[in-house]
Amino acid sequence: MTLRERVVPQPYVTLAIIALWMMLASSPSLGNLLLGSVIGLAIPHLTQNFWPDRPQTFRVGAAIKLFLVVLGDIIVANINVARLVLGPMSRLKPAFIEIPLDTDSDFVATILGSIITLTPGTVSIDIDRERRILHVHALDVEDTAALVSEIKTRYEAPLKEIFGC
Repeated sequence: MTLRERVVPQPYVTLAIIALWMMLASSPSLGNLLLGSVIGLAIPHLTQNFWPDRPQTFRVGAAIKLFLVVLGDIIVANINVARLVLGPMSRLKPAFIEIPLDTDSDFVATILGSIITLTPGTVSIDIDRERRILHVHALDVEDTAALVSEIKTRYEAPLKEIFGC
């Protein structure tokens, strides 16, 4: 392990924390930058035991593209869920679905589950590690196969590309 890896074990996480800290700071100052840097360096060290199987590959361009897709999907899903819950309840077609995972990485499966949960109208329930299945509840499902395909195409495939698995 190099000195850089020991000091900054997760450089992208550190940069994201510093950027987030500066955006949340009441005023941009050298003190806020210093405090954000200390927090950005400390959090990866404090949480490294929670990331035992973290992939070594990370493609920044693909991650930015996925971030934008997820952000857009969250906005659209908020509007759709608002329409659904404000309309007649008989329109809802809730369902539990199983999404077969094409990755052996628990890290990627966990991030996929988190993305699904962040998107209004869906929540990940469990990851069956033995069968490699992600269990999801969706508020409104017209076509189960189409929803599974959409999740695999929009989220799982880009995650596999980002982390090289």
